[in-house]
Amino acid sequence: MSETAGFNIDDVINVTSLKGDEEMQEPKVEQFLSKLRRLQQGKRSLEDELREIKSVNKSMQMELGTLQTEAYKLEGIHKEKEEMCRKLQIQCEESEQESSRQLKQNQKSEELLEQYRCEIQEFKLKHRKQRMKFENQLHQLIEQHKNLHSVFTTERLPDEIKSAENMLSQLLSTEQMKLDQLHHLNEELQNVRQEKQQDTVTTETQEE
Repeated sequence: MSETAGFNIDDVINVTSLKGDEEMQEPKVEQFLSKLRRLQQGKRSLEDELREIKSVNKSMQMELGTLQTEAYKLEGIHKEKEEMCRKLQIQCEESEQESSRQLKQNQKSEELLEQYRCEIQEFKLKHRKQRMKFENQLHQLIEQHKNLHSVFTTERLPDEIKSAENMLSQLLSTEQMKLDQLHHLNEELQNVRQEKQQDTVTTETQEE
């Protein structure tokens, strides 16, 4: 570009106007041809440079298209990941809430089981005391009946026997009632244990 910048149309005009001077005309033609060759070389260089720029521009356009396509794909993947993360976060929160509920339910079941254990122990203790009392009363009655001839008259003996039988029947009825209550408590305790086992199996299945 710098070499061709010195070319002027006036040089061509001057060459044609100096026909009478042969010694001056020949150098002008040579200069014109030299400048023309430099101009042609500059033109070819510019054309080569232009082709190279077009080739680079085409490559860059293709690379830009590829990058844009990749960016769209990555954006789609990013949105999918965000949605998946949101769903996992919701599931995690739900699992934590369910675990908290199960923990509270297990604590409540443990407290209920402990309460039933205490009640059963209390009923057993009461039953044992009542049985001991009943046995003592029975032994006393037996001893009294052994000595009826020295303590009671023959006329009072049937009434005393009937009274003893009534007392024995009441004691047996009380004992049976306590046994029924104890059996009922045992059934409730078994039901609570079964419910707790089912909750544990359900929790383990959900975690898997």
